Amino acid sequence: MVKKEYQIIAKNYDLAGRASSDIKRTLKSMNTCRSLMKRVCSSSYEAEINIVIHSYGGYAIFEMNDHEIRLEFHDDGPGILDIELAMQEGYSTATEHDHMNGFGAGMGLSNIKKSADTMDLKSTIDGTDLILTFKITGECYDED
Repeated sequence: MVKKEYQIIAKNYDLAGRASSDIKRTLKSMNTCRSLMKRVCSSSYEAEINIVIHSYGGYAIFEMNDHEIRLEFHDDGPGILDIELAMQEGYSTATEHDHMNGFGAGMGLSNIKKSADTMDLKSTIDGTDLILTFKITGECYDED
């Protein structure tokens, strides 16, 4: 079993993606199927960026065993007021500053949901918890 934890700093665009990059290096070193690695890494990046843009800071946990990859993202608020609305493609509460840094297109949560095998999202004014799982099967859909 592999387990890693990463701090994610709010509004720090220079470090945005650092956790996701390390997760990708870890998956590559373990010869993970490329199609699975792509799903995990894109979801990880989207969730990490959401914490950078929308929260007061948080952390991520990466766990991998023989059967699944689990990603947990936790932040310290202000929370998602309307999860159903936030799940709609194109909806964003990103600021102009976020847009100027290339973020906030409103596709993060919907892309995460499409990529993960399971997605559990809970949010209050105290923060948001996102748990994703990706099943590891013997089948790989990579093209040679």
